Amino acid sequence: MYRSHLRTAVQILCLYDGKTPFANFIRQFYSKDKKYGSKDRKSISSLCYSYFRLGHSLKNLPIEDRILNGLFLCSQGKNELLEYFYPEWNRAVELPLQEKLKLADPSFVLKEIFPWQEELSEGIVHEDFCRSFLVQPDLFLRMRPGMRGIVMSKLTDSGIRFREIGEEGLALDNSTKIDQVLLPDREVVVQDLSSQKTAEIIRGFDAPINAWDCCAGSGGKSILLQDLFPGIKLTATDNRSPILANYKKRMKDAGIKNFQCFVSDLIKPIGAGFEGQYDLVLADLPCSGSGTWARNPDSLCFFDPKSIDRFADLQKRILANVVSGIREGGRMVYITCSVFRKENEAYVEWLSQQFGLQVENQQLLKGYGLKADSMFGGALRS
Repeated sequence: MYRSHLRTAVQILCLYDGKTPFANFIRQFYSKDKKYGSKDRKSISSLCYSYFRLGHSLKNLPIEDRILNGLFLCSQGKNELLEYFYPEWNRAVELPLQEKLKLADPSFVLKEIFPWQEELSEGIVHEDFCRSFLVQPDLFLRMRPGMRGIVMSKLTDSGIRFREIGEEGLALDNSTKIDQVLLPDREVVVQDLSSQKTAEIIRGFDAPINAWDCCAGSGGKSILLQDLFPGIKLTATDNRSPILANYKKRMKDAGIKNFQCFVSDLIKPIGAGFEGQYDLVLADLPCSGSGTWARNPDSLCFFDPKSIDRFADLQKRILANVVSGIREGGRMVYITCSVFRKENEAYVEWLSQQFGLQVENQQLLKGYGLKADSMFGGALRS
């Protein structure tokens, strides 16, 4: 069985080309071959993700050896497959990571996991960031206003283990099925810890009346804005109509009615109806997503560094258009889930120099030591 699982993992990894998210790819693989039970699927998937978590290290080794090194370094407890292939590693699997690194393949170099150190935002500790890829991030929840008692009671009664973070945050095991216990968006929002911390940047504002979530996605930041400023009038845009359909559903589930949303391609000039209309423009822009790669390590393995400039160019084109939506005295909050300087502080500087916006706050939200994503946020006043 163990050799079969390893062979299947190798087969999957050889077929995968990185053009679609690996989670989607492996689901399609299993759907075409029904012989794998749930335990098999879980084991094989774990082997594949162990391979991805090594990033760009140990590329000199055969795939099988990379998988097993990854399994050893990423496992937090003993497992049968590791016992079968490397019992000495299984005996040492619960040691601190620094000790395990001494027992892995001698050619392993931690810093090679993420080889683009020179592109990182200032303040990112490269070695610590690389180490974070060997750890599965937590699932983070933000309790909505007035829901703390209900949420805590439900989690306690269900026996789900959790850890409290501040007044609103919770951390759970990544595999927890919270929708079987809690009402998503009504009682809690699935929101990474660093994403929750963007509230610290937004809270510094005078209470806005009108806000424009210009790259709204599925609406997590819109719900955060409503919770921070009850009664706020929200406008949401995105260039993907299916995404906005999901946005509307989430707003309904969250009980939010005071909003409007529509499709808009923001690499084109915005209409006159947007200009100078908003107390707050929230620009959570498309980016490399490099701060989330511990959660999606397949993206790390297939990343083309040339895309940093492509994303940076896209961000510049969007910002150049949406900045005119800020009313005089209003503010913009610029957010990415990137760790690359060209996508982060470089654009706060650019907005200040190009449009005369005053930088009020900027923060690198380092989640890599907290089993969370890493993000960047900057607040600027018109």
